[in-house]
Amino acid sequence: MAGRFTYSRWDGTQTGFDIENSSLFDEMADDLLAYGDLRGALRRLMNRGATDPNGERMMGLQEMRKRLKERRQELLERGDLGGVYKEIADELDDIVDEERHAVDQSVLDAQKSGDDRRQENATRAAEDRHFRLDMLPEDLAGKVRELGAYDFESKEAEQRFEQLMDKLRQQLAQQMVDQMSSAMENMTPQDMQRMKDMLTALNEMIDKQQRGEDPGFEDFMKEFGDFFPENPQTLDELLEQIAERMAAAQAMLNSMTPEQRAQLEQLSQQLMQDMGLQQQMAQLSANMQQMFPGMPWERGYDMQGQDPMGFEQAMETMRDLGDLDQLEELLRNPSSPQQLAEADMDRVRDLMGDDVANAMDRLSKLVQELEREGLIRQKEGKIEVTPKGMRQIGSKALRDLFSRLAKDKLGQHQISPMGQGHERTYDTKPYEYGDPFNLDLHRTIRNALNRRGTGTPVRLSPDDFEIERTEHLTRSATVLMLDASYSMYRDDRWGPAKKVAVALQSLISSQYPRDYLGILMFGHVAWEIKSDELVEATIPGMQGTNMHHALGLARKMLARQNGNKQIIMITDGEPTAHITPQGDAWFTYFDGYEAQQLTVEATLREAVRCSKENIRINTFMLDADTYLRRFVEQMSSLNGGRAFLTSSDNLGDYLLVDFLEHKKKVSRGGRGRRAS
Repeated sequence: MAGRFTYSRWDGTQTGFDIENSSLFDEMADDLLAYGDLRGALRRLMNRGATDPNGERMMGLQEMRKRLKERRQELLERGDLGGVYKEIADELDDIVDEERHAVDQSVLDAQKSGDDRRQENATRAAEDRHFRLDMLPEDLAGKVRELGAYDFESKEAEQRFEQLMDKLRQQLAQQMVDQMSSAMENMTPQDMQRMKDMLTALNEMIDKQQRGEDPGFEDFMKEFGDFFPENPQTLDELLEQIAERMAAAQAMLNSMTPEQRAQLEQLSQQLMQDMGLQQQMAQLSANMQQMFPGMPWERGYDMQGQDPMGFEQAMETMRDLGDLDQLEELLRNPSSPQQLAEADMDRVRDLMGDDVANAMDRLSKLVQELEREGLIRQKEGKIEVTPKGMRQIGSKALRDLFSRLAKDKLGQHQISPMGQGHERTYDTKPYEYGDPFNLDLHRTIRNALNRRGTGTPVRLSPDDFEIERTEHLTRSATVLMLDASYSMYRDDRWGPAKKVAVALQSLISSQYPRDYLGILMFGHVAWEIKSDELVEATIPGMQGTNMHHALGLARKMLARQNGNKQIIMITDGEPTAHITPQGDAWFTYFDGYEAQQLTVEATLREAVRCSKENIRINTFMLDADTYLRRFVEQMSSLNGGRAFLTSSDNLGDYLLVDFLEHKKKVSRGGRGRRAS
């Protein structure tokens, strides 16, 4: 049955499309080419974020850390911990004022009665009460202690004091509960007794576990599971949750001044008469700190707000700040995107908002998604680019360079998919980006049927496309020589040079599949690399520029090939090393002028050998100095190849245009004609 769709006018509120994973992979391409480190490229992408072709932005870790810092400052300015008891202290002062008024009123009433004895007793009692009220300590705990033993004149003031003490007991009890659970509020005396039973059972479970016995976790959760709505599945999970809440409570204490902490302890001792409950809490706290030494038990915060905070708000703020600390640790330097999945995304959403949570969730799945799309793979604990991923990097490099050419108005350099210069080979291949779209309909439909099964309609996807191969009438063989000396890395030329190499490899494989491309890297010595090693190739850090060895290897590689032969060399320095007749690498840069000349002469002799075998050497000099220009002029005059003075920025413009113009010339000249 055909699907049904409903359309509506865009009003600016609908959710758009996610950034394509292939776009994220393209974001890493230049980084990967520059450093050859896929894990490093992933980390740097995670840090800076990404922008899709439509301009949609995905937040990176750097921006997340900035947002987190702003959120932490907002919480620190939320209130003043020193005002946790301000409301109670203010009400106590009001109760004392009411009591003073009642004492004074009792003296006035005695005076009006005309009874001298009553007046004398009232005056004496008033003086005693005023003295006791005058001597009340300044601190809250001291006031509570003295007023608890005070004989009130005012029944209303006495009743208000008792109600206030009940409220304070409830807050202190709730503070204990908050260290354990988020499930109970407004605890009754029955709740307090049940909590003490739960704490006793919990401490017994811990003792049993430490003795290696079965702690009886399932029975505990059946009886007391309503205390823990998070529904932990194991004792270790339960204890970790409790430890996190107790660490937040400890952070509140650590954030108070010593006077404020002492005041809280004294109030607890005065008002919490159930010493058994306090003992169980103290035992549990000691167990938690011993079992979870990595928890931030010493953590405290410099609260900067002006408004007084109540117990509940203070505890909530401490938990939020503690969770932000853990999140910041996770965001600081994750070893891989998967590590971000350790975060509780719902909690991140509560603390930081939907945009941060969505970006974190997307980043955490990045490796999995790129692997699912076949762009990367994990092999023996290492993440590497797949052949499909390498083709995409090459296509992206090619698009970038041709896009630059178009902007610079150097003409259209894409190859026409039809016309003279190609002939059918009656062979097919899976379609790749950049291929001429000569679709083989029969094989394409067969691929779709194999993938989805028989039946109609037949649904095609790009993976089903199969095209007819075409063969260029003129075949070329090219060896690309990449200078891998230290100066290429030091002066940031390696990444752009490798990008051009990848683009050239992509161009040849997609548009000229019958052409040959070999790749060499040369530093102190030269070595061949495979095309699938190019993306992650790195400079080994060796000194020396051994063109002599590289030209010799390139000549041997081309000797096995047919067609027009050329060497493309990308370098930023003159030759400073060569291979001796004994087969050793000789680095001559510091051995004086005569030694340098030996290297130059050996390299020029190899260039002459290339000329005799009809191999042209086209050299692209990056920011060349006088010595390199002079050498390349000599080599070009002997070999007949061309020399280009370029920079990292325009290397691709020169190299790709020259390659394509060369292909056009040899195509017009017919098979086997030598390039000029």
